[in-house]
This record gives sequence, C-alpha cells and structure tokens, in this order.
Amino acid sequence: MKKIDHIALVVDNPQEAADWYISQFGALPIYGDDTWALVEFENIKLAFVMKGTHPAHFAFKIEEFSEEEKFKNHRDGTQSVYKKDPWGNIYELIKYPESD
Repeated sequence: MKKIDHIALVVDNPQEAADWYISQFGALPIYGDDTWALVEFENIKLAFVMKGTHPAHFAFKIEEFSEEEKFKNHRDGTQSVYKKDPWGNIYELIKYPESD
C-alpha cells in the first residue's frame, strides 16, 4: 500500500499561504521560496504552488520507479513524475533520497 505524501494547492503567494496554515493550524514549515512552499501536519504535508509552475495534485511516496517511468530530478534531491488517473486528476509519484 502506498502512502500519500502531500497535496499541492495552487495559490497566488505560496509563502503567504504557508504562513496562514502555520498560524491557523500549527503546521510546521518545511520549505519556502517565491514559487512554492511546503508545510507538514501530523498526518500529511501541504504544498502551495504558483500557477504555471506545478499543477494542483496529490502525491504518493514510492521507493522505486519502474523502468519505463521518466522521472525528473529536483533541487531538493527528490525525484518525481506527474501522471493522470483515468478521470483526469493529476497525481505525482515521489521518491526521496536514500537517507529518508
């Protein structure tokens, strides 16, 4: 069974959105810059992304990619690929560096 890692919401100002969730619900800040921010709750993470940089999506944490999946390497050391389910919803498969 796969674990849902995060849900990404499209917002105008990622850091402002992260700050609001931190102050309103006690989320812990993980990362933030001009294009995206990430906060963590006890059971899930929320990402806030700018339109045009990442789509709204949900992400599954995986251990390995299949041989045919063409993943992208990210600056934080993660690797991921975006896909669509049969109903058009976007999901991401994300793999963390071995140390996680």
